[in-house]
Amino acid sequence: MSMRTTLAFATLRRHPARTMLAVLGIAVAAALLLDMVMLATGMRESFRSLLLTRGYQLRVSPKGTLPFDSEATIDGASAIVAALRANPDITAVSPALGTTLALPGQAIPSVFTLGLEADVQGDYVLEAGRDMPVSAGPGVALAAVVNRAFLVRTGKRLGDTLTVASGIDAQLRTAARNRVVVLTGEGRFFYVPAETPVMALPLPDVRALLGPAYRDRMSVAMAESRRGDSVSVEAVRLWIAATQPRVTAISTETAIRQVEERLSYFRQLAFVLGAISLGIGFLLVATLVTLSVNERRGEIAVLRAIGTQKGGVLRQVLLEGFMLSGAGITGGLLLGLITAKWLNGILRDFPGLPAAFDFFLWSPEAAWKSLALLLISGTLAGLLPAWRAASIPIIRSLREDAVG
Repeated sequence: MSMRTTLAFATLRRHPARTMLAVLGIAVAAALLLDMVMLATGMRESFRSLLLTRGYQLRVSPKGTLPFDSEATIDGASAIVAALRANPDITAVSPALGTTLALPGQAIPSVFTLGLEADVQGDYVLEAGRDMPVSAGPGVALAAVVNRAFLVRTGKRLGDTLTVASGIDAQLRTAARNRVVVLTGEGRFFYVPAETPVMALPLPDVRALLGPAYRDRMSVAMAESRRGDSVSVEAVRLWIAATQPRVTAISTETAIRQVEERLSYFRQLAFVLGAISLGIGFLLVATLVTLSVNERRGEIAVLRAIGTQKGGVLRQVLLEGFMLSGAGITGGLLLGLITAKWLNGILRDFPGLPAAFDFFLWSPEAAWKSLALLLISGTLAGLLPAWRAASIPIIRSLREDAVG
């Protein structure tokens, strides 16, 4: 076996420029295939990971809508949340109210604001400073957690104060309600685009800011099932649908299916480009091995004349295709990871995407299977030229080689 490897390596070294170009071509094909596999599997797994960041498998939204898909809110939120928390199969419930508050005198006129319960919130992770309390109460400055985009756009730092207002009268330029806010913490918000300034305040205080009409409203609630398997989560979802007719309960699996339907063209594109990359790798190896066999007809005839069996010649030529494919795939693995990271950075900058969403995600099982498929394809690409080499007429080839 080592002799065959040495011979195959020596054959590929005869034309280093041609071999190097073929390896580079296979590397590009392998990188494209790897990136397409990462794209096809990455969006689904990234979205699943995003939804399950804090363990909440269910989203409860206004009837017939997706969470924050419209400005609709749920009235009677306290009773709904209490009923969910009373269910022994539900371990935690996190209500949230989304709105836009004005920022008088600031560099940006308004900010998207989330009213949350600090002890159960699942919308952000604190990265600096201190978290907000459950409620500040009337007459006390509110503690707010904001994201990096808010600090950059307003020029503020942690510890600074500002005023938020609601019920703005455009003609009189007055606010029905306003409160002083202290920026106590910086957080990374999972479901808000990274470029969007966002502020989190205690839920009771946001309701008070919005006025009596919002005193018992929420935009969405997240619920965590005691048992995380899909059957148990679906059972809880059905219970919510049966007992709370004014809301829609969406499980993580349902949300993933809906997103996949909207982004199905990405998967189709990944499939088409992946198939093209396999074809390119196959043709490159087949072309190079065919050229090599045609140039070595005399050598192969000599090997056959001194007793080398057809099987030995066949394995020798197939080994050349294997080595060529292996070298290209090794380089393609590195190239694919680099380009995936670069493309992911570009796509993540698209406006409207959650900050924690990734398009390309490394999946070891899918990646190794796809690269193994390319390796097998490249090796089998040498099958026809290998069979032709093993079937060369010995006497005629020797005569042609001598005359040539």
